[in-house]
Amino acid sequence: SVRPSEPFLTRYLLERHKNLTETQVFNEIYPVWTYSYLALLFPVFLATDYLRYKPVVLLQGLSLIVTWFMLLYAQGLRAVQFLEFFYGMGTATDIAYYSYIYSVVDVNLYQKVTSYCRSATLVGYTVGSVSGQVLVSVAGWSLFSLNVISLTSISIAFGTVWFLPMPQKSLFFHHVSSQQLSWEMKVMDCKNGSAVQDHPGVRRAPGWGDETKVPLNGEGQSAEKQEQKVDIVKVLKDLWQDFLQCYSSQTLLCWSVWWALSTCGYFQVINYVQGLWEMVLPSHSTEIYNGAVEAASTLLGAVAVFVVGHIKTSWAMWGEVALALFSFLIAAAVYIMDTVRNIWVCYASYVVFRIIYMLLITIATFQIATNLSVERYALVFGVNTFIALALQTLLTLIVVDASGLGLDIFTQFMIYASYFAAISVVFLTSGIYSIVRAYRRQEQTQSRS
Repeated sequence: SVRPSEPFLTRYLLERHKNLTETQVFNEIYPVWTYSYLALLFPVFLATDYLRYKPVVLLQGLSLIVTWFMLLYAQGLRAVQFLEFFYGMGTATDIAYYSYIYSVVDVNLYQKVTSYCRSATLVGYTVGSVSGQVLVSVAGWSLFSLNVISLTSISIAFGTVWFLPMPQKSLFFHHVSSQQLSWEMKVMDCKNGSAVQDHPGVRRAPGWGDETKVPLNGEGQSAEKQEQKVDIVKVLKDLWQDFLQCYSSQTLLCWSVWWALSTCGYFQVINYVQGLWEMVLPSHSTEIYNGAVEAASTLLGAVAVFVVGHIKTSWAMWGEVALALFSFLIAAAVYIMDTVRNIWVCYASYVVFRIIYMLLITIATFQIATNLSVERYALVFGVNTFIALALQTLLTLIVVDASGLGLDIFTQFMIYASYFAAISVVFLTSGIYSIVRAYRRQEQTQSRS
């Protein structure tokens, strides 16, 4: 996560030696990440379980090494688009890293390692952003040098993976005991700021409850291996039945809809905000502070996530209205970013935008968890994230991609602001309806008594 060049990616791609135009970077290169991320997500998940995590963690490191090596030396539109594909692969394989951690530690340590992972990622990202800003603003380093540091950091991380032990079990293709299957493998999505998110594929495998089928000693190992063979068709059928059961809850459906819609808009904003900053204040003519802003928004967002865990309120009653009001604030922040062509206002609005989103996504995570049995956490969070990516792909194809409308960056952000405003209106309407219905039920109950 220590990648000091990342906050300055747009500026680097627009430098003269890359020979790329603004339209190519925003409308033809950046969309490739969205498409590749969505396309690789499900295949990577299956490969993660089948190969037992570690090989896919190695693939992630290798993908990021290729990405940053190409950032240093690739020239031309097609080469940089290919670079974005490898970055999409590196993003999609994040699940392997977190899944690996929970496969090699005792279940009693899950909470502790979750805290370690969260802290390590935040510290790494913050150190990278701050060091990048200092090296650019104070030491006067070139962006090429920052990319060299990023490549070095990723290479060291890749090297450490080789020394990690190889897990002997997984959930689908390498069967484990019923005791292990009763635990959910928690996976954090540090990018979207939720405190804890579940692995999109973890569930109870077929036969999980039949303890008599688990040999207690070395005898009958061949029979055990046969039991460990997973019928993937049956797994998919069971997942579909669980899906229907989970989303039959109106409360869970409401929070899940907000999760998917808002995460789609959030990804679009953070993916293209550097382009907006570049248009507001071209980096070639003045000093920019992208690294400092990213670090500040990450740290303040983490504080917001911590604080929300201590807020006592009836989210079941007021949750939808809260989502509506905060979604409106997000829409206002994006609108201000787009219309007030002042870089400091843009920076401040972006920080507010990320803090609010991190706070809300944490509340949504908790509310979904309270309306689920433990066995279905993974399914719901996985489906919500996949839908968010699918919506993001559609939005990118229509609004951003050169083969679609190919709109300029200011028009794009006006659409994103309108998008969050529409989310606000939908949830405000739904929230008012839910509150009125709850009070009517209360009055009817009192009148009967």
